[in-house]
Amino acid sequence: MDNSLPGHQDFDFDWLVVGSGFGASVAALRLSEKGYRVGVVEQGRRFEDRDFAEKATQLGKFLWLPGLGLRGILRLAPYRHATVLAGVGVGGGSLVYANTMYQPQGDEFYRHPQWADLADWRAELAPHFETALHMFGVLPSVDARPVDGLMRELAAELGVPEGYRRTPVAVFFGEDGKTVPDPYFDGAGPDRTGCVRCGQCMLGCRYGAKNSLPKNYLWLAERAGTSVLADLKVVDIAPLGGGQGEWGFRLRARRPGLFPSGAREFTARGVVVAAGTLGTNELLAACKRSGSLPELSDRLGEVVRTNDESIPAATTSAPDADYRSDVAITSSIFLDEHTHVTNNTYGDGGGLLALSYGPATTARTALGRWGQFLLRYPGYLLSLLRRGRWSRRTIIFTVMRGTDVSLRLRKGFGPGRLQTESAGAPPGGASAVDVARRVASLAARKMGGRPLASLGETLGSAPMTAHFLGGAVIGADREHGVIDRHHRVFGYTNLLVCDGSAVPANVGVNPSLTICAMTEAAMAQIPQAQAADQPSARSATSR
Repeated sequence: MDNSLPGHQDFDFDWLVVGSGFGASVAALRLSEKGYRVGVVEQGRRFEDRDFAEKATQLGKFLWLPGLGLRGILRLAPYRHATVLAGVGVGGGSLVYANTMYQPQGDEFYRHPQWADLADWRAELAPHFETALHMFGVLPSVDARPVDGLMRELAAELGVPEGYRRTPVAVFFGEDGKTVPDPYFDGAGPDRTGCVRCGQCMLGCRYGAKNSLPKNYLWLAERAGTSVLADLKVVDIAPLGGGQGEWGFRLRARRPGLFPSGAREFTARGVVVAAGTLGTNELLAACKRSGSLPELSDRLGEVVRTNDESIPAATTSAPDADYRSDVAITSSIFLDEHTHVTNNTYGDGGGLLALSYGPATTARTALGRWGQFLLRYPGYLLSLLRRGRWSRRTIIFTVMRGTDVSLRLRKGFGPGRLQTESAGAPPGGASAVDVARRVASLAARKMGGRPLASLGETLGSAPMTAHFLGGAVIGADREHGVIDRHHRVFGYTNLLVCDGSAVPANVGVNPSLTICAMTEAAMAQIPQAQAADQPSARSATSR
């Protein structure tokens, strides 16, 4: 690829944002408001509300496997130590997220040694959390279903009745099914339709009630001039003129699929990499290996987090059981300062997810787990065929922990492919899995059913996580991190990372709000367009 300087310095954009999820959309809006010409490049497609799947069995709308022609909103990435769930499409993870907007509680996050000396993070992020809460219209959930009563009982039996909480959710409840003018942004946002309480949020909201990014940050960014370029995956970023970004960047993109097509190139003065933790780590690792971004810190791929997460479930054979909730997550239990449990539902549309679970095993060895699984799984499959309605009869639990455990990412098999390596105590270790098993077993007893575990956890010691974080984290310098406290990449000018890969510690709660707040803080450091001839975002050190 020719990375020489453009003959007339006529850039396609002032800033190009790679990705369109939580960090990307915040960056796009704030840069557009500052007067810059902004482009957003997203590998997934644009979804209208009516385009989302009604059931998980509609694979083309639900799963992201472009090599097989599936261009839905959920990517599943199996790794050695975790099975990662991530969002794809214009709006990124907000299309598939559970609307849950918690702020981290404990000092383990704000005062983690990876970044504690760089700022008083609790104080610095506080106003940006407030901004993000406002942008997403966050309110407490309505705990009016049997599942919420069960969660209250679980909290009491686990010894923490005071730990029960109604979950803060980003949903327009309004009047069921009624469409009204924008209720959030003085008429500048889209019309909204009141939640019909189907609980299918994680399949993508077909009714327009979910406060996803195309309804707030990204909607407003496009109205402010941002151009969204969908169906394009950025595969290379390189500074122009052989510099470090002071003369801008050239990006190469193509339409993803089994046979990638439609190659395109763009130039920009500055770049915000915000392709989600998976996408950002894959892209930056490829650029470092190819020599396009050789000055990237060797810490790239280190300090990778999973929220120390496990996602068990409990199911009952009772034919009339209904454990759906009004929205994807309505109740939380805080077991202690480290551990947080939520209920999850896919409404009536998540039956396919039953195939990713099996009876929970109790053996400590891999051989023992396999043996128990092989004995019990045929009966589980038979029960699915006989009874159906798995989504109604089942509660999926998310067990998150703000503990200090991490992985690292290294080159794996295949182009652009990464693989996890252990970095000390692995996520989902004995303590995390034990908590998950305890919660699922107790719930199953109350439901008159059985506990379940994800197949990745049972067969491969790879718990599922929807909260993959880190790999390009904040640090004091390039020996300790990939980006500085303002998200500027060490060694380059006008190159930022603003998504989950920047998060330096497990948050212990759903991280969407944290990613938004951290990006708001980073964007506050970018000057207005008229105040400079070009974006000014050079790392504090380029060593």
